[in-house]
Amino acid sequence: MVKITQIYPPLNNQQQNRSSTPACINQSMALVCSKRTIFIFFFPFRTIHFSSAASPPFSSSSDDASTITTAISILKHHRSKSRWTHLRTLFPSGFTPSQFSQITLQLRNNPHLSLTFFQFTIQHSLCHHTLLSYASIIHTLARSRQKSQTLTLIRSAIHKFDDPNNNVLLFETLVKTYRMFDSAPFVFDLLIKACVQSKRVEQAIEIVRMLRCKGINPLISTCNSLILCVCKYSGSIAGYEIYCELFGDKVVAPGVKIVVPNVHTYNIIMHALYTDGLIENLEQVWSDMIVNNCVPSEYSYSVLMAAYCDNGRMEDAIRVWEEMGNNGLEHDVMAYNTMIGGFCEAGDIHKAEEFVKEMGLSEKKSSSVTYEHLIKGYCKIGDVDSAMLLYKDMCRKGFTPIGFIVDLLIKELCVSNKVSEALMVSRFAVENNVVVNGGSYEFLIKGLCSEGRMEESMKLQAEMLGKGYEPNSEIYAAFISGYEKEGNFELAGKLRTELLRMQ
Repeated sequence: MVKITQIYPPLNNQQQNRSSTPACINQSMALVCSKRTIFIFFFPFRTIHFSSAASPPFSSSSDDASTITTAISILKHHRSKSRWTHLRTLFPSGFTPSQFSQITLQLRNNPHLSLTFFQFTIQHSLCHHTLLSYASIIHTLARSRQKSQTLTLIRSAIHKFDDPNNNVLLFETLVKTYRMFDSAPFVFDLLIKACVQSKRVEQAIEIVRMLRCKGINPLISTCNSLILCVCKYSGSIAGYEIYCELFGDKVVAPGVKIVVPNVHTYNIIMHALYTDGLIENLEQVWSDMIVNNCVPSEYSYSVLMAAYCDNGRMEDAIRVWEEMGNNGLEHDVMAYNTMIGGFCEAGDIHKAEEFVKEMGLSEKKSSSVTYEHLIKGYCKIGDVDSAMLLYKDMCRKGFTPIGFIVDLLIKELCVSNKVSEALMVSRFAVENNVVVNGGSYEFLIKGLCSEGRMEESMKLQAEMLGKGYEPNSEIYAAFISGYEKEGNFELAGKLRTELLRMQ
């Protein structure tokens, strides 16, 4: 069993008093918090209440008031072509961030004009923008549901005001100005998403924790993105830890809606565990999904089947396959390929062929992956002739085999003294930009030398050098033996001397 360790810094004492980490995070890898666990998720579209800041974020003076009033009048009432000239004429020194924010506040019902004004100040260097002015335009766009442009601005602000000593300055500024601009709750989801996209995972987690301390949880899609990012950069165990923190047991408050993670949430965790080879933990997450009445998708079943196939548990894989069909889900190409690959790896090529036939009867077309599994399966049992028939059929249908399959075929053909066919496979791979590894070149050169085809061997060795592969002692020995067989002892002697110098 794998023990869950704390990957990210724990909350400080004050935060722990407000929002403690679920107990399941600190347990051994029992990956299911409890079969009776009820996951709590706060409904995201309720009104968000933030306490007012101790002091207003905007400075005010008579000069500011005059500047703001004049700028707003020009922006609202002048024609679009003349307003920008008037602004540059009247305010050659531009605007302070506070002035810009107050102007944007008055224009918040016209997001297009607000954004154009923001871009105008940047283009003509009329405002040295701060987090405050960025927060103003971000809220203005968010309240009008312009998510794409809002996300772009948030990402720009993250990169512009990146402070390693304080990763949540933008979040704090957005909180302070939230009510003033009558913003939308999803602005914080976009902030978390922007952090995830910018690979600032710890910052995203810290923002989530601060929101939860205020009784707010991100949208399920935001949680999924965060979990996916943590799994990608820190592994499946860390991803599950965040999963528990987001969906762990909570005391139900009045008006709070209870929901469970969706199937995409479970698929993310399961795929991460599958990638890390943690099959027992994957099974526990599967059980967790069933207990919480979340219906698995085709992808969910394919991941579980793949885990069983990779571990040679074909009876369990068949059970999942049958369960998938009994639950009314269609076996797609991915599911078929998973089972075919599993039986090929287990050496049961006949059972794999049965699934291929069933796949055809179900009007599912074989993919390149189908052929690759079968070629690998036939090579595994030593039937290289059947593997070559599949290879030729595969190429005829327009599929290009991956490098691994090419290398496998070359090896098996050379071992079976079918060097010409191996050379044909190599030529086709090179023509289609498939990388052939150094081991394949070694098999080919040794095979050609053993047949006395020294000129072809030399050409292939030159191609090998061009690909960056240096000849080893095995290749030298093949050339020496080949030249000796044809009576060229002088060249064989030179190669032997060269080989001794290398050693």
